[in-house]
Amino acid sequence: MATILYVIAKEGFRDEEYFIPREVLKAAGHTVVTASNEKAGAVAVGSHGGEAHIDVNVADMKATAFDAMAFAGGPGAVAHLDNEQSYRLIRETVAAGKLLGAICIAPTILAKAGALQGKKATVWTSPADKDPIAILENNGAEYIDAPVIGDGNIVTANGPKAARAFGEVLVARLS
Repeated sequence: MATILYVIAKEGFRDEEYFIPREVLKAAGHTVVTASNEKAGAVAVGSHGGEAHIDVNVADMKATAFDAMAFAGGPGAVAHLDNEQSYRLIRETVAAGKLLGAICIAPTILAKAGALQGKKATVWTSPADKDPIAILENNGAEYIDAPVIGDGNIVTANGPKAARAFGEVLVARLS
């Protein structure tokens, strides 16, 4: 079975976008290692109050340490994970040909790292905020308005309602 590095913000990750796909991945027999921008042993707090134990810091990780990587969204994702440490790890993961996923606003982080160039992808958006679509398109992605999109080794999902399907697509791609 595979080891999945699941990246969440130390504050404000979207609870459903971490806990539900994690449950789906674990039920399929995979190992989930939780990474954040916080030190190992710390506790990350979701936007709805859920708590997650941090196993490793993103800055300390290399793509050789896992088989796949996924990013949860939520208000904390952009505030805490949209940075060079995440971009480096995303680029390493893509270069190694490994499965890479992101849900909600987190596909914008993949886009800024260059991982969505020439890929179909989805992202969270609202009638009042179309900026996430522009970020994808300005970084070479083709935005598709769908709950979950898989293109090659990239899987993106548009928000908490797609969390279970996101986890299921990750499991299917790992099989």
